Amino acid sequence: MSRQTAVRPRLLMVSANSYPVMGGVETHIHEVAPRLVRAGMDVTILTTDRTRRLPRHEWQAGVEVRRVPAWPSSRDYYLAPGIFTAIQQGRWDLVHVQGYHTAVPPLAMLGALRSHTPFVLSFHSGGHASSLRIRGRRAQHAALGPLVARARRLIAVSSFEVRLFGETMGASPRRFVTIPNGASMPQPSPTARPSSEEPLILSVGRLERYKGHHRAIEAMPHVLAHMPSARLQIVGSGPYGPAIERIISDRNLSDRVTLSTLPPGERQAMADLLARASLVVLLSEYEANPVAVMEALGLDRPVLAAYTSGLADLADQGLVRAIPLESDATVVGEAMVQELRAPMPRRSVVLPTWDSCADQLLAVYQDVLASA
Repeated sequence: MSRQTAVRPRLLMVSANSYPVMGGVETHIHEVAPRLVRAGMDVTILTTDRTRRLPRHEWQAGVEVRRVPAWPSSRDYYLAPGIFTAIQQGRWDLVHVQGYHTAVPPLAMLGALRSHTPFVLSFHSGGHASSLRIRGRRAQHAALGPLVARARRLIAVSSFEVRLFGETMGASPRRFVTIPNGASMPQPSPTARPSSEEPLILSVGRLERYKGHHRAIEAMPHVLAHMPSARLQIVGSGPYGPAIERIISDRNLSDRVTLSTLPPGERQAMADLLARASLVVLLSEYEANPVAVMEALGLDRPVLAAYTSGLADLADQGLVRAIPLESDATVVGEAMVQELRAPMPRRSVVLPTWDSCADQLLAVYQDVLASA
């Protein structure tokens, strides 16, 4: 398909999910897409709907959103042939494939290639609850390699992703651009501040086992032995929720550990909650560049993390305290108490914002379009 770049370049972002579904990738898109519109691009989000309850077409903050059906409704495979068809039927100057781990990205890359539209790929890698899926990741990376090799740019959120996908997909580091997620949040309410009498510990993230919420819960008896007034709040939603509730009940921690959710898009409420935290923990098995941690750092909250994947990068930069992923409950509890009593001095750095993230993406798009 022959194309002529419009005065306002036409950008198609393709993702398995978008707002009102919220996670790391969805938050990224929700933050940068309106900024790119304000910077002079026409942005369309092409995504899927497994529920058949969301609008097929709508506008959000100046961004066009199109949804196509995906199957099956109860699994995260996202088989959505409409992705390929929609790319073929549209006229785009550039396609940005957001994520790589479902059936949507290969369809999007094939659609872009078939329509002779340049595309860039952001990996947005993450963990998974299925050990079988985790074991199959290397084979998946190898299978995607030929498509990934056709991308005009590869966008990583951390140096960890550059190392990982450079190795597993045979991509030269020169093909990558590293653009971290933003750490900016709304200004917290004046009354939102940590309590010295009842310190609040937050574990924020989707309720999946690999996210490690259970590790924080299992460490709470040790924390309470030293700080009886401490509270732990798990914030998120997902399939591991019932298991988390059982762990809380089995350990008789219902009076000190709570499970809650925040509606998607409630940025002010999340900012206030983070501002009240004396400590934010993320004991996850895998994070590339966790949005929740970046937001906590943006509000100057102490963070305790597992030394793994992209979290290790943050620890090496002196931004978070880290402990080995295999630490037992006593070690985790001791680290939590230590960080509550004497937070680690954090190295002074300029944290990325969503404005800087969007600006860097815009520079990548302009470079690709100039050479198309």
